[in-house]
Amino acid sequence: MSEQTEQTGPGESGEAGEERPEARLERAVKAAEQALIEFEIAVETFRVEVENFSRLHHQKLGPMYSRLDELDALIAEAKAARTGDPEDLRRARDARSLVMPMPGVDELFHDWLGSDGMSDDAAAMLTDRPVRPPERVRPSEEVRRLYRELVRKAHPDLAQDEAERERRDAFIARVNAAYGRGEEQLLRELAEEWAAGPAPEEAVPGGSGELYARLEWLARRKELLSLVAKELEDSAIGSMLRMAPEDPDRLLDEIAEQLLAQVSEREAELAAARSAG
Repeated sequence: MSEQTEQTGPGESGEAGEERPEARLERAVKAAEQALIEFEIAVETFRVEVENFSRLHHQKLGPMYSRLDELDALIAEAKAARTGDPEDLRRARDARSLVMPMPGVDELFHDWLGSDGMSDDAAAMLTDRPVRPPERVRPSEEVRRLYRELVRKAHPDLAQDEAERERRDAFIARVNAAYGRGEEQLLRELAEEWAAGPAPEEAVPGGSGELYARLEWLARRKELLSLVAKELEDSAIGSMLRMAPEDPDRLLDEIAEQLLAQVSEREAELAAARSAG
């Protein structure tokens, strides 16, 4: 009767069929690391889309909100001038304060609205004249794919020492910036740069205490990311984006139509208030 040689695989002891006590923990840590990275990718993707949608929202709708505020102030002032009532005068002052120039307004509306008033493009939004559409900055599907692949490879949580973590942190910061701008070519260049860099060191399995500590850290990190995700989802822009995740441009068009209708109503109300005076 011949004897068969037992082959031991990773995580197994020299005795047939026996597994090192730490092997299951090691697998759990690796699974938790990958799950955390996937969750971070999802959170960062949503954060970028919220930020970009906010920018598009201000670019396209900001001038209309500003016009509505101006019309509200003019209507209140016309009424106050007609009645002279102290309460009407107070309301007129409050309405006017909403349209006073604010610090950083140029940055807020990205050159559509400045302290000197609306730009030509912004004014065109309220007329039938053609207007330059806001730049579309939502990442394409290919950009998202490149981003996910890079983060899975270069995520700082996969570092084995502090120097490697710092290198990965700096690299991922560049990846996030390129992703936020939707720069497909730059992401491809970053992928080539990472592939040409030093090969990442393989993880050295630790003892049970170290592995348990790693699992606890990963769990805490997941909790913190969950709070960030909830804050994004509960924000005004996040809530709007979740209403039409596949076609946010259509949602902006619908809101724009509603705002234009409100502008027309306010203009008619202003004309009536002035004629009554």
